[in-house]
Amino acid sequence: MRTQRQVVDYSLQKRAVLRELLAGRVGAYDVCDASPYLKNAARFHGEPTEERCPICRSENLTHVHYIYGDELKQSAGQARALAELPALAMTLREFQVFVVEVCLGCDWNHLVEQFLLGRDGLAEEGVEQGAVGGLTAPAHGSVRGRRREAQR
Repeated sequence: MRTQRQVVDYSLQKRAVLRELLAGRVGAYDVCDASPYLKNAARFHGEPTEERCPICRSENLTHVHYIYGDELKQSAGQARALAELPALAMTLREFQVFVVEVCLGCDWNHLVEQFLLGRDGLAEEGVEQGAVGGLTAPAHGSVRGRRREAQR
């Protein structure tokens, strides 16, 4: 997505949890604890992936996208389909997206990544593109005013 920024990837944390499970320091019941709400969100709003569950290895994982932000008001905390996010990013200034992977077979769930979306990302890109050598070009009106002063 064009306005995606401040991405946090939790793959190292996932590997650490799986390593603890394989070593026997954590039980399968401790990591396979998806709530009924999360499982319903995965069924109705999730995006299927080609990645197999690291625990049961019999089902593919599903990604659920949760959105949070001040402008969302009552919609904050809802699961949304991936296709809805670009439209929201163009209408809202800024909101956070949390991506959770869920296995509907064994109830494995883990936070995959977190990032920001919204129109504020477009404004930051415009400033960076307009900058030359650390300076931005002056506005059109100020150039005209300087020419008049030079003519006097």
